[in-house]
Amino acid sequence: MVEANRCLNCFDAPCTAACPTHIDVPRFIKKIATGNIAGSARSILEANVLAGSCARVCPVEVLCEGSCVMHHRAEKPIMIGRLQRYAMDNFYGRGLQIPVRERPELPLRVACIGGGPASLACAAELRQAGVQVTVFDKRDLAGGLNTYGVAEYKQRVSESLREVEAIQSMGVEILQREIGLEDFEALEQEFDAIFLGVGLGEMHRLRIPGGEAGVMDALDLIAGYKTGEILSIGRTVAVIGCGNTAIDAAVASKRLGADEVHIVYRRGPEEMSAFGFEYEHALQEGVKFLWWRQPIALEAGTLLCAATAINEAGELVVGEMRTELAAEVVVPAIGQSPLAEWLSSVKGIQFAKGRVVVDRATGATSHAKYFAGGDCVNGGREVVDAVADGKRAARGITAALGVMEVAHG
Repeated sequence: MVEANRCLNCFDAPCTAACPTHIDVPRFIKKIATGNIAGSARSILEANVLAGSCARVCPVEVLCEGSCVMHHRAEKPIMIGRLQRYAMDNFYGRGLQIPVRERPELPLRVACIGGGPASLACAAELRQAGVQVTVFDKRDLAGGLNTYGVAEYKQRVSESLREVEAIQSMGVEILQREIGLEDFEALEQEFDAIFLGVGLGEMHRLRIPGGEAGVMDALDLIAGYKTGEILSIGRTVAVIGCGNTAIDAAVASKRLGADEVHIVYRRGPEEMSAFGFEYEHALQEGVKFLWWRQPIALEAGTLLCAATAINEAGELVVGEMRTELAAEVVVPAIGQSPLAEWLSSVKGIQFAKGRVVVDRATGATSHAKYFAGGDCVNGGREVVDAVADGKRAARGITAALGVMEVAHG
C-alpha cells in the first residue's frame, strides 16, 4: 500500500508507453492503493494475459521502471514489477479466472503452432473474439520458455502452468502434438488461419576439438534444473557466452552444487548482451567472469581458451596467449538457431536472416493463411515482446476473418 501510494498517477504515463503490451500502469496501481486488488489484476489482464510471468521475468529496470518519472526527481522508481506480481499472485491465489467478454461463438477455427507466450497470448485474444483455438505443443507441458527456459529462481514451473490453465479455462484447447513438415497442408484445410509461435531452434553448438564430451545445452540445463530432472552437476563448470541465458545457466550451475562456475566471453563486459542487473546477480551468486577469452579446445575436463583482442580495424582477433580452465561440464549459451529451414516447407512464407517476415501491425506473413510472432519473428527478445506479438497477430487474424469489431470489444 505504501509503494502504491507513491505513484504520481501520471496522465501521460511513460511507464505505460514503455511496456510492449501497454499495461495501464497508473490505473492498476491506483486500484491497489484503494484496496481493489482483484480489479487491479483484471486491469492488467486486459493488456497482458501472461502478466504474472512478465511480473517475474520482465527486465522492468529497462522498461516500465526505467521510464518512471521518479528518476527525474532523484528518487527510486515505483516498484511496478513487484506491484504487478502482488496483484496477479493475489488474483490466482483466490482462484479467480480471466474475464471473458460476452460474444457469440464463431464458426471459425485457428491453429497456434507452439505453446509459448506468443501462441498463448494469440489464443487468449482470439477466444475473447469468440474464435475457436487449438494450440499444438510438442512438449509435455505448455508454456514454452516460461515453463522450461526461465531460470527457476525467477519463475517456478507451477507459476507458468497456472497461467496456461487460466488460458485453457477460456476455452482454448491445448494438444501435446509435434507438428511435422507433412502436417501443414492438412492444417491449412482444417483451420481458417494458422499462427506460428514456434520460437527458435536448438542452441548453437560449440564447434571446437573435443566439443561434444562433457558439453550440456544451456536450455536443457535450465529446464532440467526447473523440472527436477537434473539434481547435480560437475564441480567445475564453464558457460560460454554472456547473454541472459548464459547468466541463468551459470546461476543454475551454482545452485546445483558446482564449486567453480566461470562465464567465458570473447569480448569485454561493456559488450555483453546480458542486462546489468543480471550480471550483478550472477556475481552475488559466486559466478566468475573470464573476459577476452575464446574456447579453442576441450580435453579431459580442461577447457583451453585463447586470448582475444580488438585490432585497429575494429575486428576481433585471436592472440597467442592460452589459458587452461578446469571444466568438468561446458555449457554453450551462444544463441539459438532459427527454424527457417523447417518452416520453409510452407510455400509462400518469406524469410529474412532466418526470421519469418511479417507485417508488424498485424503479424501477417506473405502467405494469406499464416500469421507469426515471438522469437521466430524477432530473433529472440523478452516474454512481454512475444505477448505483444501474439496480441497483434490475433487482431490481425480477426480482421482478416471479418470479425475485427468483435476483437476490439
